[in-house]
Amino acid sequence: MAGIVAYGAYIPYFRLGRAEIARAWGLSASPGERAVANYDEDSLTMAMAAARDCLKGIDRTSIGGLYFASTTAPYKEKQSAATIAAVLDLPPEAITMDFSGSLRCGTSALKAAADAVDSGATSNILVCAADMRLGYPSGSQEMAFGDGAAAVLVGRNQTITDIKQFYTRYYEIQDNWRSDRDTFVRAAEDRFAMEEGYTDVMSEGISAVLKKYKLTTKDISHVALNSPNLRQLRVVIQKLGFDEKKQVQDVLHPSVGDTGCAMPLMALVAALEKARAGEKILLASYGNGCDAFILETKAKIAGAKDRRGVARHLAAKSMITNYNRYLKWRELVTVQPAARPPLEIRQPSPAAQWREVPWELRLTGTKCKQCGTPQYPPQRVCLNCRTKDKFEPYSFADRPAKVFSFSHDYVMQTADPPVTVTIVDFEGGGRLMCDMTDRDPAAVKVGMPLEMTFRRLYYVGGIYNYWWKCQPVRC
Repeated sequence: MAGIVAYGAYIPYFRLGRAEIARAWGLSASPGERAVANYDEDSLTMAMAAARDCLKGIDRTSIGGLYFASTTAPYKEKQSAATIAAVLDLPPEAITMDFSGSLRCGTSALKAAADAVDSGATSNILVCAADMRLGYPSGSQEMAFGDGAAAVLVGRNQTITDIKQFYTRYYEIQDNWRSDRDTFVRAAEDRFAMEEGYTDVMSEGISAVLKKYKLTTKDISHVALNSPNLRQLRVVIQKLGFDEKKQVQDVLHPSVGDTGCAMPLMALVAALEKARAGEKILLASYGNGCDAFILETKAKIAGAKDRRGVARHLAAKSMITNYNRYLKWRELVTVQPAARPPLEIRQPSPAAQWREVPWELRLTGTKCKQCGTPQYPPQRVCLNCRTKDKFEPYSFADRPAKVFSFSHDYVMQTADPPVTVTIVDFEGGGRLMCDMTDRDPAAVKVGMPLEMTFRRLYYVGGIYNYWWKCQPVRC
């Protein structure tokens, strides 16, 4: 029987208070805050961060596949799952698939992974879900939406939960949508969308899976649902008879927001962080229909709580105090360019990108077999002992690091000035120069602990260019 082997999550470092959004537009203030991805993040980089959290301590050569779910993937025609698999250095024969087109695509990917594992097609599959949706400025969705990602490793062996039961139904309704010509998510009249769509469909789907498994609401220890807002979540759980305080541990709406297709899996991760052995978890998602799962935790769950997951990401944050900063990051306003002429960024070469996958996307350098000195980028001659062509691959992506030196450039073109150019020293040897992200410029200092993070550098000629940056270590 397929189950979950490990889990991980990612919530961006920055938060924007809903009161700040309301103040900008002269609206009534709403409580709470929403997670805001940095200007150099997107659904792919967030899924990558969640995947790294999930695979902590797991041999990546054992991963049989990677499914990526998102309604906001960076490309309409190019597989994002292949990029994430390449960055993670998964086996080349790993199954890769993209899922999109619905807020249920995260649970659709989970079901497809469980079926593949149960069929014997592969031993395990990593499922990643991430979204970074845009609501119209001054609209209710702009306040409600949040950015985030989750990842679960589905397998047969060493599982911490079993996927016991599944129910699905489709439902054709035009309640929330975004066409191929739209930038912002559109929505029908709120009462119609909620009463004829979300409330009825979710209630019926959850009732059906409970009946199929001969359970009552009292048998469920944790409820993990997606919903457009806290009010509608309460309508469903009250209609079904769940206890909001004891069973529904909502940590997303007040502090993160509606994270789209990632929301049910993020809620699942939050539930797994609190769950004990022998408990049942209800997982359900909505989007032109309903997917509902019953999962049961096992004894091994006690040893799987060493991830950052949802809880630790929630604890490490920085507030955006200016709404215009968010608009600038999302390129929704045009601002005065920097005084210094921007660097000429040429069209990326697909051939060069293909050649540089091992050392660029994976941040893989070399280590001298003679003296053990690590180097990045890969070299033919050791800078220490001068030995030639005697190296082995050496990954820097997960190595602890610290600031050797840095400089703040206030005139370089960037969406988040200043550019913090950093010389990074890695534990065990090795040094490189890169930009620092998710930092408070005033807090940067020599010797500061760092970690590497996969980010988007720029977009030109229809191509997104990704590489690694450093960031202060999050708790």
